[in-house]
Amino acid sequence: MTDHRPRLALPTTEGASPAQQAFGALAGEIRKAVIGQEEAMAGLVVGLLSGGHVLLEGVPGTAKTLLVRALAAGLDLDEKRVQFTPDLMPGDLTGSLIYRSGEFDFRPGPVFTQLLLADEINRTPPKTQAALLEAMAEHRVTVDGEPRDLPDPFMVIATQNPIEYEGTYPLPEAQLDRFLLKITVPLPGRDAELEVVRRHAAGFDPNDLGAINPAAGAAEIIAARREIARVEVHPAIQAYIVDLVRATRSAPAVEIGVSPRGATALLRTAQSWAWLSERAYATPDDVKAMALAALTHRVRLRPEAELDGMSTERVIDHVLTQVPVPR
Repeated sequence: MTDHRPRLALPTTEGASPAQQAFGALAGEIRKAVIGQEEAMAGLVVGLLSGGHVLLEGVPGTAKTLLVRALAAGLDLDEKRVQFTPDLMPGDLTGSLIYRSGEFDFRPGPVFTQLLLADEINRTPPKTQAALLEAMAEHRVTVDGEPRDLPDPFMVIATQNPIEYEGTYPLPEAQLDRFLLKITVPLPGRDAELEVVRRHAAGFDPNDLGAINPAAGAAEIIAARREIARVEVHPAIQAYIVDLVRATRSAPAVEIGVSPRGATALLRTAQSWAWLSERAYATPDDVKAMALAALTHRVRLRPEAELDGMSTERVIDHVLTQVPVPR
């Protein structure tokens, strides 16, 4: 398989804008706590810049939660964490009405924050998973028939164990499609794992992230998104994105291909990647860098293809090698 995985840029040159320099500094702050996992860190930063949500999948012990906590420590934002369990109810997320002093008062749930860590989201039943749908799609929740707006910016970062693990509830396609990116967090390489052990031997405490300083806040995020919106995407690049998406729908192993929402997700994330690379225009390489993370979770394979060992990653990789690249 060709390696299209992104490597997070560090926009710290003199020509970088203040917002670019802030996010370059943010990456450096995250690395104070997390060794390796560059792809996952890239996905989180791009998801934040693109105004979307990110799903992290990996076996236990690969620093998924630590990575999100390090990101939160490097951002001057309100953040909350919810540990998803089989007995978690929708009202535990969205909030509920409390009767006191002769009237009902609304008690906001943890979803009323700017950065929400939904830890082990596939450990809770579908009814509670669905409680996040409206929040993720519309940045609001409805309680007792009354819509209530969520803060801006608002981002959900969810972690999950692989679906074949015992006690998991696979996310339905409708909710998977609400995630801008899905990042698979791998086991670290030997050198990275050795550095993890060395840090812990030297006294590193993953519960103490006091060494991480906030590098960006809501103002920098808003400024960055304004600059990203001005990143030029040539009509040939737009057509390339559409051709990639349409190619997934005709792949023999695919039952359901990428929707138009996936095409816009790939467009937005390619713009963010170009911005992090300090360019005012997107290239085919920016599209390729984000294709796996933006598209794999939007593809459903035919059962017989899964039995033959096919994966959505291989489908996207094949599409990237077959669709002509604009020049």
